[in-house]
Amino acid sequence: MDLSRVKLVVSDMDGTLLNSKSEVSSEFFRLFDMLQSHKVHFVAASGRQYTSIHEKLKLISEQITIVAENGGYIRQGDKELGSIHLSADRVKELLPVLKATDDLYYVVCGKNSAYIDQNEVRFTSILKEYYTRYTILEDLMNLPDDQVFKVAVYHFESSERYIYPVVKHLEDSYQIKISGSNWVDISDPGANKGRAVKLLQETLGITKEETMVFGDFNNDLEMIDQAFFSYAMENAHDNVKKAANFSTKSNNDSGVELILKELIQAKERSSI
Repeated sequence: MDLSRVKLVVSDMDGTLLNSKSEVSSEFFRLFDMLQSHKVHFVAASGRQYTSIHEKLKLISEQITIVAENGGYIRQGDKELGSIHLSADRVKELLPVLKATDDLYYVVCGKNSAYIDQNEVRFTSILKEYYTRYTILEDLMNLPDDQVFKVAVYHFESSERYIYPVVKHLEDSYQIKISGSNWVDISDPGANKGRAVKLLQETLGITKEETMVFGDFNNDLEMIDQAFFSYAMENAHDNVKKAANFSTKSNNDSGVELILKELIQAKERSSI
């Protein structure tokens, strides 16, 4: 296994690069500088809002590519590289389905802001972690003019048990992704992290064999398929562990940093 070939590193955020306190380690930023010296490009790919990812990685945000909203929005510095939207009509088709089920909380994720109409402290305290910019409306059926990337749905107990069965029948028309233990994301069928990674590979002239990816949940499956050096976190969903070629320690045990150290060591050896 020749890690010295790697030119592109892509990491999910929650459950992967972030620990359970939603923190990025200082060790990662030190390793990032070393990746830069070896001309390895870093990509943060998450279901989070762009501004949330930017805030977590603000020390390096101008030097990396950010894939936000599960591939719905791709940006490098001040340059937008791509986006896929849901029309207002399609959003309005979804909302009655969600509203008909108790205990679901939903977020319309736009470019300018995220939008909610359920202003409950228990939910907004969680929302703030993933959506640093959000607007409370009286009714989501009356959305302002904005580009919508996806609708994110939250349940306090389980996304697989309580959200996915409600929206599963929509899979022929929408991309339905269980993106975390409590979240399901609904977007255009063409929006996923794998498509975003493929676009970056084509833009940068980098192959799958030169790409390293880290992930933990089902919304990472498409991007895992885009890399030979695909790593499942120890805390990953079983689907991800089956799909990935390799594994590493959990997000709380610096699993990403462990492999990045091995990558940097391989680069250093190859340059001798």
